[in-house]
Parts: sequence; structure tokens; C-alpha cells
Amino acid sequence: MNAVSAARRREVTDALRRGAVPAAGLDLFAVGLDRFTGAVDEDLATVAAGGSVFKAIRGEYGSGKTFFTRWLAERAKQSNLATAEVQISENETPLHKLETVYRRLVERLTTSAFPPSALRPVVDGWFYALEEDVLTAGDVAVDDADALDKAVNVLLDQRLAVVSRNAPAFAAALRGYRAAAMSGDAATADAVLAWLGGQPHVAAAARRVAGVRGDLDHIGALGFVQGLLAVLRDSGHPGLLLVLDEVETLQRVRSDARDKALNALRQLIDDVHSGRFPGLYLVITGTPAFYDGPQGVQRLAPLAQRLATDFTTDPRFDNPRAAQIRLTGFTDESLVQLGGRVRDLYATGAVAPERIAAHVDDEYLAQLARAVAGGLGGKVGVAPRLFLKKLVGDVLDRVDQFPDFDPRRHYQLTLAGAELTEVERNATSADHIDLDI
Repeated sequence: MNAVSAARRREVTDALRRGAVPAAGLDLFAVGLDRFTGAVDEDLATVAAGGSVFKAIRGEYGSGKTFFTRWLAERAKQSNLATAEVQISENETPLHKLETVYRRLVERLTTSAFPPSALRPVVDGWFYALEEDVLTAGDVAVDDADALDKAVNVLLDQRLAVVSRNAPAFAAALRGYRAAAMSGDAATADAVLAWLGGQPHVAAAARRVAGVRGDLDHIGALGFVQGLLAVLRDSGHPGLLLVLDEVETLQRVRSDARDKALNALRQLIDDVHSGRFPGLYLVITGTPAFYDGPQGVQRLAPLAQRLATDFTTDPRFDNPRAAQIRLTGFTDESLVQLGGRVRDLYATGAVAPERIAAHVDDEYLAQLARAVAGGLGGKVGVAPRLFLKKLVGDVLDRVDQFPDFDPRRHYQLTLAGAELTEVERNATSADHIDLDI
């Protein structure tokens, strides 16, 4: 394994110990994603060149949809794209209210340099780029602040001309933010930036400074996405990867809200394909029941047509360039391979790597994988999260710290109900299971 920094390795192992998907470093132990790499890199190149891409990810619970989208986000950041992962839910982020989706997008906006929310550094970087472009043109002196301010506003209007046709308030808010920031009025600048990010209930005084009214609505949200893409592009980020996760939750909402949400999704897909959002890589995730069932995509015929994909062939021959791609989940073999990569990563920073090599070999990994899957009703596809949690927190940590610890003799696998997710709990037949391995 190539040299990995201690901080990066610790971030990964700490997350796995908690039973979570690491926020970064997924390339260090990704298994089974090689078949998608070529198509993903083509899509990223398309987006970076000003195109737009839509992709639907399909997989059962536990098949690795979250892992896949975060792996995709890492590759996007390597291409200097911004990213945002939004969880769709009936109460917090209903898909049929695009103004809420936009607000969550901004709250979770991240770049390779800035964590969420990266809106302020992105906007500040954009204004810096505008000033540099004005000064490079040579028509304004560096020490002429008034002339520079006027020239920047003119350039702002030019760069956002397309956006302003549908969402003039976006450019107005940017001008208001810059004016407040340059005058030293931090409170107003913060309030205007919050309004630009879709936050409701911004003080009326701040909105008056920016020359905008009310709160962002469903129609205006799409124009604000266009504006955000333009700002990202000019501030050095050629595009945005937006992941709408757990879209299958639409199946559980009221029928009228579900129909609105499905139509909003259809509209988003059409807008992506029409070129309305240059630089947008839109990804949704859902279960097969959402794509194929009567309460999901099939409820809206035009949406079903756009997502229709042939999955009747052997999964080995699935087309990764199709609108919809499926994740088949883990097998016994790939689960052991995953464990081996995590073990090797852990060993590179361990106190006693030789003990890890001796006690946690591939044979033991296979035993642990079978035991965890067995405790989950034999459902290997549901096992990866818990398998890695047990491997790191219960086995590797102990082997590394205690010279006389032998997992074959001293460790008994337990699966307690409190540590299981809902899907894992449904897979097991009891709240507490003791398994000898």
C-alpha cells in the first residue's frame, strides 16, 4: 500500500470504529468499484468542461450506495469540483420543495479546501477573481476604489446575465453582500449571505440593503442553482456534484406530496439534459423498489421512461454509462477482500504490525465475515458496516495493544440490538446473539 499520512489513516479507522462511512480516504479500501471508474471519470471530465450529467444509483439497503457516492465525491474533488450530499426526507428535506433542497445544498457545500458550508469562501473567492479580471484589463487603477467597485459590479452583471433572466435576486444579493462587507457591516453581510443560501426569516433590514424581498421560493431555487454554478466556475471550481440520497423515502409520503416530488425530479433531470445547469453532476440514490415499484418512479410514466435501464443481463455486463446503475452488494469473497484492505491500512500505523499479520490473516477475516453475516441472517450484503466496526474496534485495536491477545481464543463476537441499524436489526432474529468464531 502506498504511503498514507497518519492523519488520513486515523480519520478512516476512527470512522470505521464508530460504524460510519469515512468522509474521506475511501479510495484506500474501495472494493468492487473498478468497473465504474472509467465511466465516472468520463462524466467528471464532461462536467469540468461545462457539460451536465445525471446518474441514478440503484441498490438494496446495505449495498454500499453511501460508500459509492462518497467515493464519487472524492474523485470529484480531485477534479476540483465542489460537492454536496443532501438527505431527502419527508420532514427535513422534502424533494417537492426545491427551495429547501437548495438550502440543504448550500449548508453541505464543500470543496477540497473548505468544509461545509463553503459558500462564504466561494463567494469571496469569486469577488477576488472579478477584481483581478478588472485590474488585468488595465482600465482601472489599483488605488481607485470607487472605479474598481463600479467595474466589478458591471462585470458581475455580465457574468450573471443568463442567471438574472430567471433569478435577478441572485445578482442583487451578491451586490448587497459585497457592499455590506466593504463597508464593514458584518452583521448585514452575514444576513444577506444567509438569504443567498436560501435561509428563511432573514431580517427585513438586511433584505432592503440587498434590494430583495421575501424568502426564496420553489421556482427561484432553480435559478439560484444556476447562479451558484456560475460563481463556482469563476472561482476556480468547474462544477458541482450534487447527491440526493435516499430518494426512496418518497414512497412513504402522502400521495399528493409524492406526485409533486416525482414531478420535481423529472423536471430536474430534464433541466440537466437540456443544458440549463452547466457544470452540474446530479446523482440520486434509491432502492430497486423505488425504481420499479408502483409507489415510486413507475407512478410517473415520463420519469420511468427517462430512467428505464435493462437489468435482465448478468450484472457483470451492466452498462456503467447508463442513466441508472446498480450496486450488487458484497459477496463472501469481496467482504474478505475489504477486510484485508482495512487490515493492511491499519497495520501501516500500528504499534505491532507483526502481531496483526500473524493473528488477523485472511483465514481469520473469512471466519469473522461468516460470523457477522450469519448473525444477520446470512445476508452478506447487509454485513459490511458491522463487519468493519467489529474488525477495527474489537479485533485490530486489541491485537495491536495487548501482546497476549489472540482473537481466535479470546474474542467472542456479539451483536447487540443497540448497535444495529434498522436494516441490520430486521435481518437478525434476536436482539442479542453470541457467536463463537
